[in-house]
Amino acid sequence: MTIEIRPKPSADLKLREFSMLIGGSWGKGAEGRTIERIAPSHGVTVSRYQAATRADAERAISVARQAFDTGPWPRMTASERSRILLKVADLIADRAEELAFLDAIEAGKPISQVRGEIAGSVDIWRYAAALARDLHGESYNTLGDGTLGVVLREAVGVVSIITPWNFPFLIVGQKLPFALAAGCTTVVKPSELTSGSTLVLGEILLEAGVPEGVVNIIVGTGAEVGPTLTSHPDVDMVSFTGSTGVGRLTMANAAQTLKKVSLELGGKNPQIVFPDCDLEAFVDAAVFGAYFNAGECCNAGSRLILHKSIAGDVVARVAELSKKVKVGDPLDPSTQVGAIITPQHLDKISRYVSGAMEGGATMAHGGGALDLGLGQFMAPTILSDVKPDMAVAREEVFGPVLSVLTFETLDEAIRIANSVDYGLSAGVWSRDFDTCLTIGRKVRAGTVWMNTFMDGASELPFGGYKQSGLGRELGRHAVEDYTETKTLNMHIGNRTGWWMPR
Repeated sequence: MTIEIRPKPSADLKLREFSMLIGGSWGKGAEGRTIERIAPSHGVTVSRYQAATRADAERAISVARQAFDTGPWPRMTASERSRILLKVADLIADRAEELAFLDAIEAGKPISQVRGEIAGSVDIWRYAAALARDLHGESYNTLGDGTLGVVLREAVGVVSIITPWNFPFLIVGQKLPFALAAGCTTVVKPSELTSGSTLVLGEILLEAGVPEGVVNIIVGTGAEVGPTLTSHPDVDMVSFTGSTGVGRLTMANAAQTLKKVSLELGGKNPQIVFPDCDLEAFVDAAVFGAYFNAGECCNAGSRLILHKSIAGDVVARVAELSKKVKVGDPLDPSTQVGAIITPQHLDKISRYVSGAMEGGATMAHGGGALDLGLGQFMAPTILSDVKPDMAVAREEVFGPVLSVLTFETLDEAIRIANSVDYGLSAGVWSRDFDTCLTIGRKVRAGTVWMNTFMDGASELPFGGYKQSGLGRELGRHAVEDYTETKTLNMHIGNRTGWWMPR
């Protein structure tokens, strides 16, 4: 049985009220409506946000446009912007526990995990601050005596940043500091389920010295404000993280004015396991990859593609370790898997599991919801005898569900890995360097881990192939995504042409 940690009584969870940030001022929405967030782990209302309307989105965009066109931020030196971003990082570190609590209680994430995410975000802000000073263009003095070419990198302009509920603070940290480093102004819309930490970030940005109007933060549903943020002519770029389905809508909206688009979408990520690997290390990574963040993670290692000769042994080992995973109260530091984001999402996960069972899959561990007295929780689940054409093997379940498939040859493993619409990440486990490198070269994914899984660093680009998205976040080129290139072609000396003597 999975270890269960029952949520403690919720009497000490106080309701927190939030306003929206537009033009450096905190206030209510145009219609005064609110959105309430019920903690998925405790079943009580913990946050109340101002609900943005289309009018609020348009006002935020107008303010961001003015801040870009006439304000100081794009005209500051790189070193000035860098110093402010470093101050933001310091202030995030100072308020880390407050931010961790908000993400834990609003998203149902284990607080020990969120503390690590906040620390990772601090590192990203500092990395972006360094890149601000490294952003540069090019010069070409090899075009002949009469020509000098200079290529400039200029901030793209106003950026709509739309972030999901599963990593509220970390994902805004993968976008916003790089946009600011480039000199852009922004309108940020966090998920209406988990907006608290992003709104606290707004307080931090103002305290750090980010000028008014450079970062505007509104909370609203995708249906209410999404079309405005993604199609408004005064928005120059959209950076979106979320489901592939909503990513398609985002791209279609942005196409109306041919905006630049960055999309980080879904994944159905395989771990390919060969008989010669370090099985003990792999089993730990398999459990981590499947259940981290309750599987509500685009990078989740939700498909195990095991060599047939070891499949039975590996499934037994993974199931045995899964029994030790602690599920329950996200505020308990020992919890490893927290609550599922909403009751509706728990039902969706359960339907994937039941559908797989009806199709002939075998339940190797878990399989259902857990009744812990408060909130909604799902047992870590392993499905073996899964076929590649099953929905649970092809679609993003976004829950703590591990699908097990088998292969006999390396080519078959690659074919199974590449058979889905996604290409975000993958893993390969083998002591043979040739095997790892072959998988790394032939699997179509933005990241391929070799003998590890879900490691990362601010320096390493992140993004996917196929329907996992467009563009890359993080890495030394992340700031460049928020720029346009401009060529200055300079002629030296007399101009000659059609109507001038040569």
